[in-house]
Amino acid sequence: KALWIVCTNPAQSLPDQALVRRALERAEFVVVQDAYANTATAAHADLLLPASSWGEKDGTVTNSERRISRVRRAVPPPGEARDDWRIAVDVARRLEQRLPSRRVAALQGRTLFPYETAESIWAEHRDSTRGRDLDITGLSWAALDLPTQWPCADSARGAHGGAARLYTDHRFATPDGRARFVAPAWRNVAEARDARFPVALTTGRLRDQWHGMSRTGTLGRLFAHASEPTLDLHPQDLQRRHWQDGDLVRVQSRRGALVLPVRGTESVAPMQAFIAMHWGPEWLGGARGGGVNALTSGAFCPQSRQPELKHAAVRIEPAALPWQLVAAAWLPEDRALDLLTQLRSEFGHYGFASATPFGREPQPQVGVLFRAAATGPAVADRLAAVEHLLGLDTGPVLRYADARAGQHRAMRLADGGSLQAFMLAGDASAQGWVLDLLQQGGSAVAFGRALLEASASPPRAVASRSPQVCTCFDVSEARIIAAAPGCHGHAEQRLQALQAQLKCGTQCGSCLPALKGLLQRHPAAQGVPA
Repeated sequence: KALWIVCTNPAQSLPDQALVRRALERAEFVVVQDAYANTATAAHADLLLPASSWGEKDGTVTNSERRISRVRRAVPPPGEARDDWRIAVDVARRLEQRLPSRRVAALQGRTLFPYETAESIWAEHRDSTRGRDLDITGLSWAALDLPTQWPCADSARGAHGGAARLYTDHRFATPDGRARFVAPAWRNVAEARDARFPVALTTGRLRDQWHGMSRTGTLGRLFAHASEPTLDLHPQDLQRRHWQDGDLVRVQSRRGALVLPVRGTESVAPMQAFIAMHWGPEWLGGARGGGVNALTSGAFCPQSRQPELKHAAVRIEPAALPWQLVAAAWLPEDRALDLLTQLRSEFGHYGFASATPFGREPQPQVGVLFRAAATGPAVADRLAAVEHLLGLDTGPVLRYADARAGQHRAMRLADGGSLQAFMLAGDASAQGWVLDLLQQGGSAVAFGRALLEASASPPRAVASRSPQVCTCFDVSEARIIAAAPGCHGHAEQRLQALQAQLKCGTQCGSCLPALKGLLQRHPAAQGVPA
């Protein structure tokens, strides 16, 4: 009847979201403990407990090579946020006071939860490892100033960094000391394609995003690589069905349905489709919302219990949503995230809706992009609500409206003449060049009333943005292609020369595969440089 959720976002990340949501709604008391209040699960909380995040607490972290390191607080937690262990101890001590009187008397004024510091929590964890394969009883809190690999049962060994390799004595952590190998038989996917659901849907991560994007989704620049939710299909499938990039389609599995814009890419095979795992209900919605995991199956591996999130059989058909709305605005950073949350409350009024940030930090402003579509024009109150959120209801704004035809367009220019916010509703054919104009930040004064035209082609040239390849240093594909002919030598030398010139790929490294591909497609100029 009660559920306490810590450090996870099941209303976004678990499969078969219809089942998950029914469970959350039936629970009589839901506690959500998280560092972010805008997750899909937070919307189901009866009690929301603010937790500190990684740079706001003391403790330890163990990496994939078994190396334990100290973590020190860089900044204090904001507001009433507390460390996860502190929240647990505070609640436990309150529950302790409600134990039967004979139990309280036996405590004689002591508490079952005597922890006051992160060190005291770690000390109990350390003692619980005694005699096990991960024994760290030879370590002290002070010794963790030197990152150490477990096991480390000997304090002298801890001074030298612990054990670099496991099982050098040829004994494994089993009763007889012999290793156990499991070779499960091959099994087909849990949900095979058939005539009703002929397409294999796969899910996976985007290069610059993490899980449900509760943290990475607060940075507009991390959306430069993949700016909006899409359903990716092979170009042959688009051609065969007479679809264009950006057309809205309805993808349905045996559990749910979503509406998404389609995109052609050769990164998927024919009769396959791909949706990034990050697009949950925080970013993607509509009357049949729920995010990508509204489609996925709850089937799971019997050994690991890992759900088969990466495959589902689906069918795809056109979404009959001819009336469309596209709106975007530059906003102060402290307002942009609040606006995204407020725009999500509009999702349910449309057959399709999405809201994402864009921009490049450090900038004084962050961009917010909102898209929606419906079978017919939205009522005036809904348009007014979006206009108000984007600041299109104050100041000098260019407007065009034809209520009978369901057309509504608004443009707000900044004092310097740059486009600051816009909304296109009804016929949104001009969305491509108008969005480019807003994002480029150039003057829009010369466009005049032409800004309100419903034309897919701009009345005068608008420079299209080259795709961003390196997020860390804002390096575009065009700059890399221009520099490639001057990078000589073998593949690694060319990459190093490009990095030295543009800095791309020298920080997080996530763009390195893209850099190598561009260098391969754009060879060095003939001749040896002087």
